[in-house]
Amino acid sequence: MNEPRAFFATAPKGMEPLLADELTAMGAANVQVARAGVSFEGDLSQAYRACLWSRTASRVLLPLATFSAPDADALYKGIKSIDWSRHLEPSGTLAVDFSSTESAISHTHFGALKAKDAIVDQFRERTGQRPSVERQEPDVRVNVYVNRDQASVSIDLSGESLHRRGWRQTGTEAPLKENLADAVLLLAQWPRRAKEGQPLLDPMCGSGSLPIEAALIALDVAPGLARRHYGFLRWKGHRPELWGPLLAEARQRDGRGKVKLPPIVGYDLDPRAVRIALGNAERAGLQGVVHFEKRELGEADPVGDKPGILVANPPYGERLGEVELLAPLYRRIGDSLKQRFPHWTGYVLTGNLELSKEIGLRATRRHVLFNGAIECRLLEIPIEAKSAGGPRVLSPGAQAFANRLEKDLKHLSKWAKREGVTCWRVYDADMPEYAVAVDLYEGKWVHVQEYERPATVDEAQAQKRLRETLTAIPEVLGVKPTDVFLKVRRKRRAGEQYEKLEAKADFRPVHEAGHRFLVNFTDYLDTGLFLDHRITRRMVGELAKGRSFLNLFAYTGTATVYAAKAGAATTCTVDLSNTYLDWAQRNLELNGIRGGNKHELVRADVLEFVRQERARYGVIFLDPPTFSNSKSMRGTWDVQRDHPELLKGVSELLEPDGVLVFSTNARKFKLDKEALEGLVVEDLSARTIPPDFERNPRIHRTFQLRRG
Repeated sequence: MNEPRAFFATAPKGMEPLLADELTAMGAANVQVARAGVSFEGDLSQAYRACLWSRTASRVLLPLATFSAPDADALYKGIKSIDWSRHLEPSGTLAVDFSSTESAISHTHFGALKAKDAIVDQFRERTGQRPSVERQEPDVRVNVYVNRDQASVSIDLSGESLHRRGWRQTGTEAPLKENLADAVLLLAQWPRRAKEGQPLLDPMCGSGSLPIEAALIALDVAPGLARRHYGFLRWKGHRPELWGPLLAEARQRDGRGKVKLPPIVGYDLDPRAVRIALGNAERAGLQGVVHFEKRELGEADPVGDKPGILVANPPYGERLGEVELLAPLYRRIGDSLKQRFPHWTGYVLTGNLELSKEIGLRATRRHVLFNGAIECRLLEIPIEAKSAGGPRVLSPGAQAFANRLEKDLKHLSKWAKREGVTCWRVYDADMPEYAVAVDLYEGKWVHVQEYERPATVDEAQAQKRLRETLTAIPEVLGVKPTDVFLKVRRKRRAGEQYEKLEAKADFRPVHEAGHRFLVNFTDYLDTGLFLDHRITRRMVGELAKGRSFLNLFAYTGTATVYAAKAGAATTCTVDLSNTYLDWAQRNLELNGIRGGNKHELVRADVLEFVRQERARYGVIFLDPPTFSNSKSMRGTWDVQRDHPELLKGVSELLEPDGVLVFSTNARKFKLDKEALEGLVVEDLSARTIPPDFERNPRIHRTFQLRRG
């Protein structure tokens, strides 16, 4: 008989009321909202319907037993007391999901292992056989939840999480889960709006979750229709005669190819994201139904012939420095809504309340939702026609910074154009209260470095000024806010190394005096091209013509490229980092320079290399770090303390008429000439500071050394 039973559907926090409404609409009885889920009653077909049709549920569970589990033995006995032969064959497969809160058993792997042992031991004692563990698609998935030492044991009828609809093949870095996307759409009253013909636009669509789910909702496509597997399909209690008609009904209701929808559009600046979204739409059977296009936020215009909804899930700024960098993006969301979308309604999901204030528009409703562990707000922002206006007016502070930046740009851009310089410093803490360095690359990318805040400066005030700079920079320099990259420069403490910041591997080619170099704005503190060494690189190249060239502490090999292109007889590039040597090789290849015996790349501790090298070189370029305690080095390195010994050692590698060019960015560096007896030293610092760095003449010190 198909008798009524009690079930429990889980959902992310904040979505429980939506799930309760869904289950009630499906005819479930005694629907009760609980923490992270909803309990309901009905026959087995009701649970099947929830698995097939719920857009917000994560799992549908069939509770089997509850009991006290203050320790592992009690858990084992309680689970073993359940008759598992009603659910699983001795030769079948199972998996156990275990979680606990405020309980003695807190280790999930241990709890799952204990529960599995109880089930397996029962079968072995009764039949002499035991089920095996299968984590991907077991015949039965058992869910064990222990809350305050009270255990609840259930059969997971859904199998894998119900948010997996079956259409997503590859996501972007942080794809919005399908059931969270549907929660946003349900709170935005999208089912009603779609019937009324209102369009939907997502200007930051990523892999397409919101537009794709919007189309599936509007077409009345069951969210679980494309799923290949459910947890109940090989469960002994499964009733195929109940499941079959539900599938047939869902296929009959499927509106793909039958219903014409209002425009549903997704834009994204990232072409890779757009390609992924198009592939996902095709897998969802929505080719030609949902439109995806590469387009920047500022170019997003209304679609359709009537007002609709703009939905967006912008990044939240979870890493150091990202909040300040994202503030202009949130302001542009507000500006786009205000200026381009009169009578539309905006729905912005964000996990950062401070950033949400930057939108600058009043939200009439705020719904709490959780994206994983991140507490978010879905802001409902209706736009009146009178809200439309001109561009955002800068604050007095931002305007003051903008005026100075514009003055610097006007002054230096003439020089840069005349000299053919495409990567240069526009601003370098000219106004002490706006302590940033602003570098413009190829006229379209901006690298911003915030200098470490002195202890005497209030942090809140410093953050405010940083936000003002990031607001002004795109407007003055004419670049997209998404092409502004922020880093925070701070003094390293004793024994501290700079760490890798990201792993995006986003390398972009730039030009310098007929050479090409790869730069990276996200993964490292520096971009791979020291702009203040522009003149030094040219000088090294001229010196190296026709001679053997050695580049020590070579970093990304830019000086080697200059030497090789100038006609160096041979080059040898030495660095301890595989990352930088690979980068150097790519820079060489980008300039048509192939490796081999003529252009050698050597991974080595430079100090050891100098001690052991026997070859002689006509030109040597030496640009050591200020300080290093790399684990791959023997001991530590301090340029002020150790430079005399290194310079004397390197000078031994010079040919009789050879030249050593030594450079350092240590601001307080003093060359110890007395310790360099036998070497002729010439200070080239003033001659190697380019015009865009003249405001900071101590940016580097450069010396030329020859044997006396």
